[in-house]
Order: sequence, then C-alpha cells, then structure tokens
Amino acid sequence: MDHADVLIVGTGHAGAQAAIALRQNGHDGTIIMVGREKEPPYERPPLSKEYLAGEKPFERLYIRPPQFWADKDIDLRLGNGVIEIDALGKTVTLSDDTKISYRKLIWATGGDARRLDCNGGNLERIHTIRHRADVDRMIAELDAGARRAVVIGGGYIGLEAAAVLRKLDREVVLLEALPRVLARVAGEELSAFYEQEHRAHGVDLRLEAMVDSLIGEDGKVSGVKLADGEVIPADLVVVGIGIVPSVGPLMMAGAAGANGVDVDEYCRTTLDDIYAIGDCAAHANPFADGAVIRVESVQNANDMATTAAKAIMGDKQPYHAFPWFWSNQYDLKLQTAGLSLGHDQTVLRGDPANRKFSVVYLKEGRIIALDCVNNVKDYAQGRKLVDARISPDPDVLANIEVPLKELL
Repeated sequence: MDHADVLIVGTGHAGAQAAIALRQNGHDGTIIMVGREKEPPYERPPLSKEYLAGEKPFERLYIRPPQFWADKDIDLRLGNGVIEIDALGKTVTLSDDTKISYRKLIWATGGDARRLDCNGGNLERIHTIRHRADVDRMIAELDAGARRAVVIGGGYIGLEAAAVLRKLDREVVLLEALPRVLARVAGEELSAFYEQEHRAHGVDLRLEAMVDSLIGEDGKVSGVKLADGEVIPADLVVVGIGIVPSVGPLMMAGAAGANGVDVDEYCRTTLDDIYAIGDCAAHANPFADGAVIRVESVQNANDMATTAAKAIMGDKQPYHAFPWFWSNQYDLKLQTAGLSLGHDQTVLRGDPANRKFSVVYLKEGRIIALDCVNNVKDYAQGRKLVDARISPDPDVLANIEVPLKELL
C-alpha cells in the first residue's frame, strides 16, 4: 500500500494550492494528489469564457507547468477518484481499487455540475461546464455546425456561456426559472442590467421559464419543451444550474455536513486529521456575519488551501480571507467585493446606461459588498470599505463625484 504524509484529493484550484502551500511552508514529506481528470491541475474559470471562445489554448490554463509537480516531488495520480475513506485506519480506496494510507488528508474535490432531472435529461448534446472534457465536446459540436443553442440557467455560468455563444454567432435562447437572472447572488439593479445587455446582444432571454422535458431524435437533443407546451428547437443545450458538493465518501465516513462538509476555522472536518477546502467546504464566514456557507470561488479555494496547509505545518491561522469574485461577459468586467447575503439596502453609483457603475449592498447601514461593472476604481476602494465595516450616508455613497476612499 502506498503512503502519503499528506494526501490531497482533488486537482482543481484548491488541491493545487494546498500542495503548493505545503511546499512553500516547508513541508518535506510525501504529497500525493489524486484527481478524477487526466490533466494536471488547470484553471476552471476560463472554460466558460476564453477556452470555449477559442481565445486561449488549453496549455495556457495550467495552474503550473506540468513539470512543476515532479520538480516539487508532488505525486500526481490522475484519472482516478476516491470511492471510500477509512477514517480510523487512515486509508482511502480509489476507483481502481488501490489503497493509499495517509497521515493527513485534504479533501478538495469541489462539486459536480447539477444535472437536469426531467425526461430527456440524459440525451446527447446536453452539456455542463465543469471540466475540460465538457467544453471539448461542446466545441466539437459547434465546429460540426450546431447553430441553435438553449442555455438553461441564468447564473454566471449560463450568462458567460450565452455571451460566448453569441460571440460565435450562434442563436441563443436563455431560460431562467426565477423572475430575474443572478437572483441568488446579486441585487435587482445588476440583474436588470445584464438582462438588458444580453437581449441587446441578441440573446432570447426568457424569465420564469420552466423546463418540462427535453426532446430528442436518434438519442440526441433536438428541443427543449417548456411547461406551457412550447418546444424550443436546439442543436445543443447548456445546463448551468449550480453544483452538487462532491463529498459522498466523507459523509459515508461520518463527517458532519448538510450543504457540503462542515469545517472549522482551520478547515478541519469532524474527522480526525481530515481537512476540506474550496467549493465543497461549508464554513462560518466572517464576511457573512458568521453564517455557515459554501463559497464557490477561486479566491476561497486558494485561501482555504493556504489555511489548511499552514495548520498542518503547525502555524494555525483562522480563515479570514476577503471574498471576491469576477465575471467577464461581452466587453463587461464585473468585479464583486464581499458577500451580499442578507443585504437590506442597495445604493447605485453611476448610471448603468453608461455601462460603468457600481451597486453597493448594505446591511443595517453597513457596507457588506459591492458589484462593480467596468469600474476598477470602485472595486479597489470598496474592498477597504467592506473590510472596515463602514456605515456611510447613502446620499454621499451614491455621489460618483465622491471617491469611495474618502468615506474611510
């Protein structure tokens, strides 16, 4: 049986950064990384943007050059997943039935794309955007002549995919079940702006559109049937309705958790010597007033990885990283600072018609987050306001002539 001083399960941003941070913090023991994909660790966000658009080759997505891992004596076990954990015996069983023992285990598997559970959900040419292989299949179908695309889900993945497909001159219908896009992560001002932008770029965007089933011919999707009976023709379908945390083996081993796996301020699960980081880890976030949440972002993955690595090395520093996000659609760069969960007021800085503005989120008078569209200055200065827990005059906050840094 192989043995790892530290075994990392998952080769995405979180897993890669955990291995890097361990070496940077002086860990000289064995590190094994296990990943279901066959590629060395690579960046996921460009999959729905530059990679799908054909603007960035896959080789430019590597988190580190492939040779880096061997140079740092990090053993990559690719094309393999963990199917069982023996938390008492400190061993894992891989999908090929091999076993690895460990001293410390870092679970960094992220999540799996949520699938449609309606009739026809298993037809060919229905795509999610989570791994390289997902996008490669979509690119092949586009190259083969697919013209009509239906995107299901008005979150960031769905909107980014719709923007790229329009850039590629495809017909795009975007279906969102809720009354507005980005309903779970943004305020009404930002939702209305992106709805208008996508429609202006030729997307047939439909709100409160409920999918009944998917229709196929010869095993391939040919249309999306709505609850009202309308059938929208489709050569391919993109499903962007969130992820399901990939934590099955942890739960079966007895770890606590409901939405993902619960971790403490040092990213430790309730199982001895097992840590969890990234999209799958539910933690009490200080920027959400201590609410236990999962944060799906590269920032969170990287910072939790560093927290876990330092804790393993004896340098225990509670997780207190500032949350930030971004999304590129068309020529729009959205930068988000903080977490808008539970906000009770929004203040608009600037005019969305100018395609440069910010939405500031407040809770009980205190700034908790900002969404900044093509507004790098507000984003950079706004981060400091969130961190400082500032409670400004809303009228002053709305005045774009007043730089945010003057409110400190």
